Amino acid sequence: MKMNVLSMTGFAVASASVGAETLNIELRAVNHRYLDVNVKTPDEMRTLEPVLRERLAARMKRGKIDCKVSRARNPDAAMPGLRVDVAQVAALLAADAEIRLQAPKAAPLTVADILRWPGTLVAQDAANETLTAAVLAVFDTAWDEFIASRTREGGKLTEVLLQCCDAMETQVARVAPRIPAIHAAYQAKLTNRLQEAGLDPDEERLKQELALFATRIEISEEVTRLVTHVGEARRVLGAGGAVGKRLDFLAQELHREANTLGSKSVDAELSQVALELKVLIEQMREQIQNLE
Repeated sequence: MKMNVLSMTGFAVASASVGAETLNIELRAVNHRYLDVNVKTPDEMRTLEPVLRERLAARMKRGKIDCKVSRARNPDAAMPGLRVDVAQVAALLAADAEIRLQAPKAAPLTVADILRWPGTLVAQDAANETLTAAVLAVFDTAWDEFIASRTREGGKLTEVLLQCCDAMETQVARVAPRIPAIHAAYQAKLTNRLQEAGLDPDEERLKQELALFATRIEISEEVTRLVTHVGEARRVLGAGGAVGKRLDFLAQELHREANTLGSKSVDAELSQVALELKVLIEQMREQIQNLE
């Protein structure tokens, strides 16, 4: 089954009502060389952070992704019941007694003081199992939209990269048929210069030097590799999935061949082709950084 090419950039939000509350999950991702997962939840839901982080790490290859979980009470919902955290109250009273041993004149804690202490009164929310199941369900909904967002952008980036492949193949096609003519023209030019200098181009030593130089400016191998790498880039894009690192490697190889092509150039058109190739490859590399 063909997989979609995914962009590293994406955004999605999903919500669901759970009892008297609304759960919200926001997923946001941007480019990053490696995988960087950040999960933020309310304090009372911190136990869910490792679960969500594990799910994200299992589904993404690279990119910086932020997952934010929030909850808000529905305005028309009835207020939840409250219960007293007995252990918290006992700890406060023990601390109060110890402090008054050291400071006998200190006033003891009042009921109002105890009730104001964070964590003394606890809202009787949905059971932990119910809340966990609800969060994971909302996460899955957000993830589906997140993938759809990244797929849409990945499709657009794929089109841009394929256009770059088309343009590179056009540039290479300008050079390939002219290779024999380029060699013949340059050899004729060298021969004329030798004759003008009063040297015999047919002398054995000069023949060897000409043959050696002709080997140094031979570009058939570079042209073949350029065609092969462009074809491989098309294949990788067609296969889909996490293609960023593979395409990044191919872009480096393409740039290497284009540089070699330029360094061996003895023809103005060949130099222009090498320059155009490097521009196209740089455009590709910029777009590849956006792919997973």
